[in-house]
Amino acid sequence: MKIVNLLKKTPLKRFLEKSPQVAVLPLYGVIAPGGNKLRGEHLNLANLASQIESAFETKNLSAVALAINSPGGSPVQSSLIFDRIRQLADEKEIPVYAFAEDVMASGGYWLGLCADEIYINKNTVVGSIGVVSAGFGFPGLLEKLGVDRRLYSAGENKVKLDPFSAEKEDDILWLKKIQGDIHDNFKELVKTRRGERLKKRKDKELFSGDVWIGEKAVDLGLVDGIADLRSFCREKYGDKVKFKQIEGRQGFLAKKLGLGQQIIGADAVEALITTIRNRSVWGRFGL
Repeated sequence: MKIVNLLKKTPLKRFLEKSPQVAVLPLYGVIAPGGNKLRGEHLNLANLASQIESAFETKNLSAVALAINSPGGSPVQSSLIFDRIRQLADEKEIPVYAFAEDVMASGGYWLGLCADEIYINKNTVVGSIGVVSAGFGFPGLLEKLGVDRRLYSAGENKVKLDPFSAEKEDDILWLKKIQGDIHDNFKELVKTRRGERLKKRKDKELFSGDVWIGEKAVDLGLVDGIADLRSFCREKYGDKVKFKQIEGRQGFLAKKLGLGQQIIGADAVEALITTIRNRSVWGRFGL
């Protein structure tokens, strides 16, 4: 009894008490395969696997918080990241919360669906539950330059949507079929993860590819409320909650543009193409 009373009166008790820990996993940028330190780190499973594992291995872990700022990208990488986070969350029975910043759209919203609950800023852009494919066509340019395009293949469906050949209606229908199948997978995931929170909204409205801001996204049931990561966790786990940042955060603009170190030659050309591509994805949302 005397030992217990002593513990109550000394710093030892505070030392023995373990503060709840929240692992913060930043998910910033365009979702795409590849990427490296020179060309900019894309969000994909290869780049994130170790960070995801580290988040769920945090000692005294109470929750994993996903800090999301992404306009989307590859549906395959979005799905792979989603699967890995959910597998560990279910295995270790750890709650996952998502907190969106500027944008959580398209594949970025797919990542948000990893969470048991999703929170945003009142100005966050949310949604874009759809599929898009963009490219260029240069057949007119080749003709103008006097360049003869030569393309040979075995198999009638081996070459589709060649940018140096005129578009074919069958190729367009083929692409739209693939997009439709991916869109169906996306819609099914939203319905499964959000369930009754969608408040019986019509599919035509939710899955049109449109985006919403703040309270409207809450009203639609796409997210659970307006809150920031730190305030939410302190209210839920107490003022003594500790935050473990899983990786260093690159500057928002640099991450957004995919900028890395100074590079030259062929690497510079590839980096420029990557930067332009990333800019175009962010540009869909005015950023």
